[in-house]
Amino acid sequence: MSQIGHKLGKVAVLMGGASAEREVSLMSGTGVLKALLSQGVDAHAFDPSERSLDELKREGFDRCFIALHGRFGEDGTVQGALELLGIPYTGSGVMASAISMDKVMTKRIWRFEGLSTPAWQQVKSAAETHAAFAALGAPMIVKPAREGSSIGFTKVMTADQCDAAYALASQHDSHVLCEQFIAGDEVTCPVWGPTSAPEALPVIRIVAPEGNYDYQNKYFTDTTQYLVPAGLPAGEEEVIQALVCKAYQVLGCRGWARADVMIDATTRTPYLLEINTSPGMTSHSLVPMSASAAGISYEALCVRLLESTATDGKADA
Repeated sequence: MSQIGHKLGKVAVLMGGASAEREVSLMSGTGVLKALLSQGVDAHAFDPSERSLDELKREGFDRCFIALHGRFGEDGTVQGALELLGIPYTGSGVMASAISMDKVMTKRIWRFEGLSTPAWQQVKSAAETHAAFAALGAPMIVKPAREGSSIGFTKVMTADQCDAAYALASQHDSHVLCEQFIAGDEVTCPVWGPTSAPEALPVIRIVAPEGNYDYQNKYFTDTTQYLVPAGLPAGEEEVIQALVCKAYQVLGCRGWARADVMIDATTRTPYLLEINTSPGMTSHSLVPMSASAAGISYEALCVRLLESTATDGKADA
């Protein structure tokens, strides 16, 4: 075993899970597992949908790399179980994970802290979706409040699309978010480090076919362009990096995350959309792409994240 592997001990890469993002999680976890093994880490695949988490304790795992996405992996539930087991894990703790998974709660905190985020309404019916459309205007984004990867997402252009948009989003979550659409540049920015001193990695500008950065274009096509350096006007990247670091801090995130931002084409004001506390690590994923632009290899990224594992009681705040 390598010196790194000896220091990190026996590692479980949690992947798969029971969320709508299972397929993506398996791709992320497979990549992480391969990278850690290449660095001499004693790493093992572990699917919580197929095995009980208490087996982690019985089998002597020292830490976990959470490559789960969506509910039952990114929402504080697995984090809470690992807290009870006393096993350190990558990423944010229970509260920050739970809040960040809920886009409405996230936006409420950001708004309270004075951070820019698009106007929104939470709706519970198709009728309320129509009312939100009347208030927010076109285009309007309708999506589940507690899913990721653009699952259940609709860009509503006319009122007669509201019923179908609500029906699609509500298939995935009883909490549905209607959000003002910001026309302009779409960017994303990874952040890592302790809550008190986060560090932003390079910003990536996303140029999707016809502006449609959906599930298919995120993971299964090669037509989306990812520009890093982002090619933004002078000074904008630093503004966005400062904004996402603040967004990370006020939610109490730690370890790593990735924030998605829209830049208004007219005013150049950046608006926070959401933050992902267990970002993708697939071949199409953005954190590895940003890290690479900063001179950090995929393998080095995985090891550094694993070295940051903690529990709530022992986190470096």
